[in-house]
Amino acid sequence: MNQYLYVGLAVAADAAGAAALKSADGFRQWLPSLVALLAYGGAFYFLAQAVRTIPIGIANAIWSGLSIVLVALVGYLMHGQTLSRTAVAGMALVFAGTLLLNIGGPGQAR
Repeated sequence: MNQYLYVGLAVAADAAGAAALKSADGFRQWLPSLVALLAYGGAFYFLAQAVRTIPIGIANAIWSGLSIVLVALVGYLMHGQTLSRTAVAGMALVFAGTLLLNIGGPGQAR
């Protein structure tokens, strides 16, 4: 499997975990709590698979950067949270930084 697909799955699982965590109400709701724990476990599993061949710095930058953007969008769409212009600009900068890390070419030891 393409290692970047593993990173994408880690990002998706992280966003699912965050959405479920919000619904878990401080672990008072058992089903969303279980979903959050499983999703976060899946996120770490997929990230672990990705770093077998992708440098950890690159994989972590993709995972954390895209997760920030996706979780903010999930909060906006599913939980009615607001996004200011400043927040959107910050997410654009995070996305741009993640993109620059990836197109910058190799620079980390394997």
